[in-house]
Amino acid sequence: MNREVYSVSELTTDIKNLLEENFPFVWISGEVSNFYTPISGHFYFTLKDEKTQISAVMFRGQNRNLKFKPEDGMQITGLGRITVYEPRGNYQIIFEYLEPKGIGAIQVGFEQLKARLSQEGLFDPQRKKPLPFLPRKISVITSPTGAVIRDILTVIDRRFPNIHIEIIPVKVQGNAAEKEIVSAIELLNRRKDADVAILARGGGSLEDLQAFNSEKVARAIFASAIPIISAVGHETDFTIADFTADLRAPTPSAAAEMAVPLKYELERECTRLSSTLKNCFYRYMADRRKRLKAFSAKLLHPQKNIEQLRLKNDALSQRLIRVFVTGIRRKREEISWRSARLQSLSPVAILARGYSIVRTVPECKNGISAPALAVKDADAVSLGQQLEIMLAKGSLLCRAEGKK
Repeated sequence: MNREVYSVSELTTDIKNLLEENFPFVWISGEVSNFYTPISGHFYFTLKDEKTQISAVMFRGQNRNLKFKPEDGMQITGLGRITVYEPRGNYQIIFEYLEPKGIGAIQVGFEQLKARLSQEGLFDPQRKKPLPFLPRKISVITSPTGAVIRDILTVIDRRFPNIHIEIIPVKVQGNAAEKEIVSAIELLNRRKDADVAILARGGGSLEDLQAFNSEKVARAIFASAIPIISAVGHETDFTIADFTADLRAPTPSAAAEMAVPLKYELERECTRLSSTLKNCFYRYMADRRKRLKAFSAKLLHPQKNIEQLRLKNDALSQRLIRVFVTGIRRKREEISWRSARLQSLSPVAILARGYSIVRTVPECKNGISAPALAVKDADAVSLGQQLEIMLAKGSLLCRAEGKK
């Protein structure tokens, strides 16, 4: 009996060919688990249901076109081909297309990107830039054809005629839209000559608005140094650009209203403020005049003030003179009184009344002169001694001839 013996490789190859021939492409649904992405960029995961599981892979060339990213626990439906990974002998499915089960892939991608950008802080109100009160130049990033640009121009012209408006034409739908919008925002920031920009397009399905839900457009809006108003779709439409922009307008016409004030209202407000300023100034001047008049009434004429100062100076001078004269007179009286008292005690005054002073006449003995002494005792004088008698006027020299 002849036996056909397969090698492991031959058997695995036959099984692989059998599977690939009988299951070229199959639709399959299940729950994603053990999802991971290596440095190669390929998706590897396990697709399972309540009873079994199968290994799955989606290469980078196919997964880059997905509008969402698979996650563990997500229910998906996909189109793939069955094959065998020969080194391990495991059978697996290689997906060419994936979509979330029960919800569109675009919607899932939208929610995933929204959550990720929100976590990074791109939607934070603190990072929103304020709009200028009265922009000198407005750049509108939109399709140059269609009702959107006409509505914006009409509203701006009605609200503030002759304001400088620049149109940066871009595609707002299709594969090239994302790149053109990003390039327009970058151009806007390189030139730096606009005060505010409006990113606008009309309404449409989620697929039509896909360019405004892209990560590149969101990051370009966030990085813009010029404030951007997002006006995409209708009032009920929300895009990633709306969340990232500095201000979201429900419609393009509303964006035009937000960008510029009403000119006639500004003129009316300027007139009111000018009138208020004039009235305040007139009241201020009237009050200053009133106060000046009150101060002027209290202020003397310089000539009168000088005359009063002269009179005051004369009065003070006279008073000072009187004080000096009185002082001098008192000093004179005091000196006269003290002189009279001193005079009464002077020996000269006693002599004037007829008295005299007798002094000895100094004699020189051995070259030394003896001092003259007043004679108070007759015994102090010897007979024949020469004496000096001092009178009120002059003096007498005499000799003692006798004593008592």
